[in-house]
Amino acid sequence: MEETNPWQTLESEVKYNNNWIQLTEHQVINPSGGKGIYGEVHFKNFAIGILPLDEAYNTWLVGQYRYPLKAYSWEIPEGGGPLGEEPLDSAKRELLEETGMSAKNWKEIQRMHLSNSVSDELSIIYVATGLIHGIAMPEETEQLVVKKLPFEDAYHMVIKGEITDSMSVAAILRVKLMMLKGEL
Repeated sequence: MEETNPWQTLESEVKYNNNWIQLTEHQVINPSGGKGIYGEVHFKNFAIGILPLDEAYNTWLVGQYRYPLKAYSWEIPEGGGPLGEEPLDSAKRELLEETGMSAKNWKEIQRMHLSNSVSDELSIIYVATGLIHGIAMPEETEQLVVKKLPFEDAYHMVIKGEITDSMSVAAILRVKLMMLKGEL
């Protein structure tokens, strides 16, 4: 199949804009030739995720209430990184803020688009090893619980559907695959 854009944009209007996102409504001709609208959310940050892993294969999850879901969520340490900043620098800052840890070794393990039917948000996920423990410094909007657990327990939480955050699921499954292949 040819990799060309079958959509035609007739007009675009920014409907909402803040420091984190911009919502644009596009008047379009869709691939079938019909007129319609398409809403697009532009993210002004990378989505950054970090799976910390110690030498005994323990990891750390962060628990917090997620307002859009109206539910509590267990996740790998995550946050936003400004588009103009090196993603690894953002990852280092997020790990320190949320867990109080820094790491000697960093490896990018996954890039993915989180909801590409409506947004351009790019997620970059790292595994961090050679951990050094310190004091967490969460942002004022974060009320976090940090828990240490064996990586296999986190993997089973994904399998049982207890972890549903997309970056966390992808990171944990990717690290499990890397372990099985002897890459970690």
